[in-house]
Amino acid sequence: MNVIDQIEEEQMKTDLPSFRSGDTVRVHVRVKEVEKERIQVFEGVVIKKKKGGSRASLTVRKISYGVSVERIFPLHSPIIEKIEVVQRGKVRRSRLYYLRGLKGKAARIKEKKFTKE
Repeated sequence: MNVIDQIEEEQMKTDLPSFRSGDTVRVHVRVKEVEKERIQVFEGVVIKKKKGGSRASLTVRKISYGVSVERIFPLHSPIIEKIEVVQRGKVRRSRLYYLRGLKGKAARIKEKKFTKE
């Protein structure tokens, strides 16, 4: 293991929940305003999850007042307070770019049902 990999591993978060594309997540983000720092919640569907160690990221999409908003979050960034999984989605692909062309009820994702064993 070289020095760069070792430093990156120390910076990575270990308390991240397991989630996939299609899941609805709540990302708690630290927002720094002039003197204060507050937590802002961004809730939406994960349309892409990019791996890559400390460079891993996720793209979350939501509809706000009729306008679609996509935001890319670096997973191991210190601005992310926590990530909550609200709902698991039933999708068959890892990149959900087709949601960009859909509106209203057509853009919904079915919820994955779990069976207790």
